[in-house]
Amino acid sequence: MTSTLRKHLATALGVATLLTAEVATAAAQPSGPSPVEQLRRDTRAIHALGVSGVQARAIGPDGRQSVATSGTADLNTGRPVHSDGYFRMASTSKTLVAVVVLQLEAEGALSLDDTVDDWLPGVVQGNGNDGRRITIRQLLQHTSGIHDDLPGYTTPDEYYEQRHDVHRPERLIARAMAHAPDFRPGKGWAYSNTGYILLDSIIEKATGRPAHREIEDRVLRPLGLNETRWMGTSPVLPRPHAKAYQLFGPGSVVDVTQQIPVDHETLSWVTTTRDENGFLRALLAGRLLPPRQLAAMKKTVPVSAEVQQLWPGGRYGLGLVERPLSCGGTYWSHEGGDGGYITLNGVTGDGRRSAVVSMSEARGDTPEHILEQENAAGALIDHALCAGGGRA
Repeated sequence: MTSTLRKHLATALGVATLLTAEVATAAAQPSGPSPVEQLRRDTRAIHALGVSGVQARAIGPDGRQSVATSGTADLNTGRPVHSDGYFRMASTSKTLVAVVVLQLEAEGALSLDDTVDDWLPGVVQGNGNDGRRITIRQLLQHTSGIHDDLPGYTTPDEYYEQRHDVHRPERLIARAMAHAPDFRPGKGWAYSNTGYILLDSIIEKATGRPAHREIEDRVLRPLGLNETRWMGTSPVLPRPHAKAYQLFGPGSVVDVTQQIPVDHETLSWVTTTRDENGFLRALLAGRLLPPRQLAAMKKTVPVSAEVQQLWPGGRYGLGLVERPLSCGGTYWSHEGGDGGYITLNGVTGDGRRSAVVSMSEARGDTPEHILEQENAAGALIDHALCAGGGRA
């Protein structure tokens, strides 16, 4: 969830009356449609809202994959959506960052109770901000209180003016330091991209290498996730990919595919539904972290009342979100939205059943559209994880 998407979502957060619809009303029953047919229905339902392109992939306990697409990858040519198309990973990459931090903790290179000042002395200070009182754990869990103030666009003109701007991490952190904290460390919850910018810097300080290199060597290469790539300041994506669109208002659909992510150090990742499924399944199956670190990652706190409206029943761990399933139990996820691409995902606690849906249009013009899109994508994930009428 980057600054652009969060600005649109912030409008929706105050509209509680729009949240009468459940994220998912019922799981697919054994007598109902097959998993692949349900996935097709759900992708068509998202497209029917006006989302230009949708691609989804669900994987069951036996490793069998269901794949579905709907809509178009290009509003001008009408070419179909590719089932292996690249998209911007956006805030799902926070889970990658969290995995590396927890691996470093397992190796004794750092402690989750270390303070920001232990690693980045003097970086978090001013206007009541104090890096001596904020821990790495609090950065991971969005309980640091650090205010988020990333640049972003809310109009077509702003997009065209800002899309190639390059923002250094130091400048983005300085923007946050210009604000008083949202709350005292550990005394609240507020989503903070800035906290993960600081975590990237801590990884580099602890290892002597950029965070994206550590992610590549520690996570992507061992798992063979060759379709997940750090793009740096490149404004383009590998092929194939659907063009990304942003709905700014009635009749104002803009192709926002080409842009440099505001926080290019942390968020400049592209991936596919195949790789994102593979990463989440490996993580929850215990292939990336020792049991103690994975347990710490899954120790959650309630999110803010505002975000509860977007993630009903949601709780936040260390770079990982826990959400309820309509068939009982919970699942783990971390959605991402950036530059027109919005992706929801989920994996059961044993890592055996997973699903990813990526949409190449952000309908961010009204609170109603935002919530419709979020709820329809959430229903797809719920149906896929509840396939067969129960938990995997």
